[in-house]
Amino acid sequence: MLIDTHAHLFWRDFEGDFSAVLERARAAGVEHLVLVGTDVRTSLQAVEMAALHPEFSPTAGVHPHDAASFDEAARATIRELCQREQVLAVGESGLDWFKEYSPRAAQLEAFAWHARLSKELDKPLIVHCRDAFDACFEVIAATGVQRGVFHCFTGGQREAERAVELGFHLSFSGVVTYPKNTELRAAAAAAPAERILVETDCPFLPPQSARGRRNEPALLRETAECLAQLRGSTLAELAALTSANARALFRLPS
Repeated sequence: MLIDTHAHLFWRDFEGDFSAVLERARAAGVEHLVLVGTDVRTSLQAVEMAALHPEFSPTAGVHPHDAASFDEAARATIRELCQREQVLAVGESGLDWFKEYSPRAAQLEAFAWHARLSKELDKPLIVHCRDAFDACFEVIAATGVQRGVFHCFTGGQREAERAVELGFHLSFSGVVTYPKNTELRAAAAAAPAERILVETDCPFLPPQSARGRRNEPALLRETAECLAQLRGSTLAELAALTSANARALFRLPS
């Protein structure tokens, strides 16, 4: 059984076949999904959906793309949501130096705020990091947060080692199935067993067989199979390992 540690099932992409998506996920062995909020609206949606579906758990946070509009009202709402027992983690938040939809200064301020809240509440921090590993590491070290995950990890072994050194997990998405990502695949093969997770980031970043199409939780199996092959284990072993890691990080019931 697998745990999808990063999904956005509240996206409009799933409005037409939501029930079928869940059925396919169950058939593929996906037993639980972490619904990750990316702004106030989707964080509220994640909480509302999780209240209706026992196989979902929500998080709350504001994505770096929206950091420029992360005002006091938004901060108050995200704080209140993260304080709720059922909300597993803070984020996603982080830094995106690739698209830079928000100025870097606003991203840094918002990310540090989320990191401090994570530490205060003792809930894991979900980190979005694109072309900004060193800056992310600096914020994490400066705030002292020591529990979280680099979601959709795309770095190499240097970045993986530093993230683990700081106390963070590495979550691998469909990107690890892309044959040309040799540095990422090497990092996935070498990462400490107790620090690896799997995710879809659906509806984004489908695995190799579905590139160009919508991603969905059932496709997590392909990512897990690839990761198992890279690490020289079986799918069953990889699923048990990553599910145990997810339960420990997010304090999910066993």
